Amino acid sequence: MTIRLGYQMPNFSYSGSATELFPTVIAQAREAEAAGFDTAFVMDHFYQLPGIGEPEEPMLESYSALSGLATATGRIQLSALVTGNTYRNPPMLAKTVTTLDVVSGGRAVLGIGAGWFEFEHNSFGYEFGTFTDRFERLDEALQIIAPMLHGERPTFTGKWYHVDKAMNEPRIRNDLPILIGGSGEKKTFALAARFADHLNVICDASELPRKLEALDARCSEAGRDRATLETSFLAFVMIDEDGDKARKAQSDFLAERGVDLAALSDDDRKKATDRHFVGSPDDVAQQIKERVLDQGIDGVIINLITNGHEPGIVELAGKTLAPLVAK
Repeated sequence: MTIRLGYQMPNFSYSGSATELFPTVIAQAREAEAAGFDTAFVMDHFYQLPGIGEPEEPMLESYSALSGLATATGRIQLSALVTGNTYRNPPMLAKTVTTLDVVSGGRAVLGIGAGWFEFEHNSFGYEFGTFTDRFERLDEALQIIAPMLHGERPTFTGKWYHVDKAMNEPRIRNDLPILIGGSGEKKTFALAARFADHLNVICDASELPRKLEALDARCSEAGRDRATLETSFLAFVMIDEDGDKARKAQSDFLAERGVDLAALSDDDRKKATDRHFVGSPDDVAQQIKERVLDQGIDGVIINLITNGHEPGIVELAGKTLAPLVAK
């Protein structure tokens, strides 16, 4: 398993009816596959997130959507970025992602995190708990899920979860990979050092040097060779052959969320756009290389939040970025 170039679909707010929605999702996944992306991602949420849209905007259940994509694609890996641990019983999650692996012919990746969207928890009736609670639960969950993915039958009794010789059949492999996503330098990175094949670092690009130093420390504490833990960065990409059009899309996107780029100081503008990579293909390639890959990150997962659903844009992004991450 490697994730050098991933494509995330964080919204489903397309024009047209609900019956037209999933064909647009399929088209993006197929375009990503053809353009050199190695993994397609959806979010594991029930409502749209703050900063992206309004709660009532369309949001698909992640594993149902991924199973649909499994039958519509042939090579690209499939994952949630990331599964909220609080939303599912751990052995059930192991069973779910393993079934996705069977359905897709060995293309599933378990992306997982502690969960953070309190409004969604309260609305759906899931226990949110404290920050400490959620990371205790994720630690226990991984002690159950990882063995189940590897063909073992774990027995475990913890503070939050209990299983007794939990079985997970059928499987088509015993090395279904685990991706942990998040920004926490102590808890998240420590769990990644213990359990994960891949860490997706979610932070501002300017924070990457510090994040990677922290990851080195967590791997050292866990007795793990840092080189065995692959990393990626989640980037918001706004790309167009016409760089000015891409920059206008960024400005419009922020304005819709109450941010006027033109009115900000230089420091505030940098802060507001620290996760954005914007412009022509050459502009975006240079920004990804210098701000992400040159910092020591192995790969990049992008979303195309303003125009990814438009035919040809995913292909343009793939052709732009694939050469930067090719081994």
